[in-house]
Formats: sequence, C-alpha cells, structure tokens
Amino acid sequence: MAKSFWIAWLVVLLSTTCIADAQEPRLRMNHIQAIGTHNSYRLAPPRELLTLIAIGSPKESEALDYSHLPIVDQLNALNIRQLELDLYADPDGGLFANPIGYATLSLDQKQTHPHPNADGAMDSPGMKVLHSPGFDYRSTEPTFVAALRSIRQWSRSHQLHIPILVLVELKQSAVGPVLVTPVSFDREHLDAVDREIRSVFGEDEFISPDQIRDMHEHLRDAVAANGWPLLDDVRGQVWFALDNEGDIRNLYLRDHPSLRGRAMFVSVSPEHSAAAFRKLNDPVGQFREIQRAVRGGLIVRTRADSETRQARSGDTARRDKAFQSGAQYISTDYPVPDPRWTDYQVNLPDHAEYRVIPRSLLRDRAPKE
Repeated sequence: MAKSFWIAWLVVLLSTTCIADAQEPRLRMNHIQAIGTHNSYRLAPPRELLTLIAIGSPKESEALDYSHLPIVDQLNALNIRQLELDLYADPDGGLFANPIGYATLSLDQKQTHPHPNADGAMDSPGMKVLHSPGFDYRSTEPTFVAALRSIRQWSRSHQLHIPILVLVELKQSAVGPVLVTPVSFDREHLDAVDREIRSVFGEDEFISPDQIRDMHEHLRDAVAANGWPLLDDVRGQVWFALDNEGDIRNLYLRDHPSLRGRAMFVSVSPEHSAAAFRKLNDPVGQFREIQRAVRGGLIVRTRADSETRQARSGDTARRDKAFQSGAQYISTDYPVPDPRWTDYQVNLPDHAEYRVIPRSLLRDRAPKE
C-alpha cells in the first residue's frame, strides 16, 4: 500500500514538473545576465608613470590605476562573457610602437617594464589595442587580430559557452602628451574593422546583424517579431557591438541600412531601424531606461563601477542597481577585489557563467518558437 502511494505521488510530481517546464518559454540569449569587463585588455601604467600623471591630475591617476588578467584567463577562471577592446587605426603600421611614456622611464625602470613593442607586433599594419598612445599604452593584446584569435581559440575549446559580447570602441584622439596623431576613422577604416573580425571568425562562428534580421527589412522588427535566438542555438558563438555613438556610429550605418552587411551591432534608440542592442552605462540614472529596453526585447550592457571609485570606497549601490536593472551584461573593472583597498567585486553567486533574468523584467509575451 505504502509503495503504491509513493509511486503514484512520484508520477503526479513528474507530470506536474513536465507541464510547468512545457509552459516556460525556452531561454533566449536576451533572457540571461552575465558579467563583463571594462577595457578588458588593459594593464595600468607603470607606477612611475602614474606618479607623473598624478602631478597634473591626481584624480586621473587614480582612475587609471587598475589592471585586468589576460583575456583567456578572464574567460576561463572568472567566467567573463563580455569583453571590451579599444582600437586605434594604424593602416601603415608602427604608429604606436614607441610611446612617449615609455621613453620617460629610466634605464633601471625599463629593465622592470619591457618595451610594449618587444615582439614587433605593433609594427604590422592593422588595428591596435590600447587605451591611449601616450602614457596609458599597456595592453595584454597589442593588436585587434591577436585579441580576436585569443577569443576564438578559447571559444573553439569551450563550445558550450554562452555568447560572448565583444564591445569595440574606436578611438581617434588621445589624452595627455603624445608624439603621434591618431588616425580618424573614415569609411575605409570602419570597413577594415569588419574585415579584421571576419579574417578570424567564420560567418558561422559569430552572430551578425544579418542573422538576427533574417527575412525582415529592419533589425528592430526582427527582434520584436522573432526575438533573439534560443540560447542553446548560439552557444559557442561570439558577437560584436560598436561602443561609439554619434558621428562614428552614423558613418558605420551609412550605406548599410539596418546594419545590412555589417559585422557589429550598434547602440541606437529603440525606435531606430537597427535597434537590437543598447549601451546604457549608468544603472542609477538610466535605471528605468534600461528596464524599458530589456522589456522591449533589446540587449543592454551597463557598468557597475567607474574610475576605481567603488573599489576604493566599497560602495555597492551602483553595482546593486546594475543587477536589479535586468541589463544582460554588467561590466566591471573588478571581477575580483583589489587587495589594496576594499573587498568590492562584481560577480554572480559561485562565479556562475550566467543567471536567468526574472520574468518580471522581461516582456510579457515571448516570440513564437
């Protein structure tokens, strides 16, 4: 009798569970929240240069005093799933090979800090990855192609990872004294960014705006009608978004309506024909805007901290609002604490790869399967 009761109870329980699962929409790539890093390639200037910077601007020196692990280590050990790369155009090669900041170091200091072009990678033509060509030049990945190859190699070895967003900021100015004039991004240089992406990633290895648009004329309409891909269908893939807004973004869109043929998504208003992704960096001041974008089916990247302030003070208010906003990617300079200051850090429980966003923060009706 007792055995029959427990068998019957188990059947009811399993049946109820199956019904509940069947009613739940399958996870899409905009239904989850993951951690990213800001300026993911960056190493802080040598202490000697930070001291020099502090003479002119103590606040700027403080803001620059953070570093990241190599990108592959971030992907491996910290489950980082959004990266950010700053690019300078260098069509002839060698433009950023000898930064003035390094030249100011003494001979003894240069023994401790290797030359940023010790392997000659900065001599070749192509996009270079650095924060500023004067004093803030240190990078774990000197070229865009090298960074892309590192990401792709890791991705091919971990093909079940959730989509990795690579945010790309195109730079054409420099802060502080420099010996070079950065190249402005015209159409040819913007096309070159797309070419470098496609030189490393095959069309079946990254999620492009064309794939999301499918048969629709506008990207915005495709996201509204179809939603983003099911998460299980895009595991092991990467996608790219342009950090820039304004003139550079508009030039990137020119002659490419709704990003037709482009490799990167762009941050535009929800009404724009290319609307799919938004960069909303202030989770406090833009909290409601982030929530509206997420409910509208867009993917949002926000920032939990800025300029080392939260790590120094231990204040978690901005971080907490970022999580509460429902933004899919939360960027930080501190996936692990800086032991010099507080225990401030930004990560998911147990350093999970992702967590599911509460349904209350998503739109009410899921797209058709």
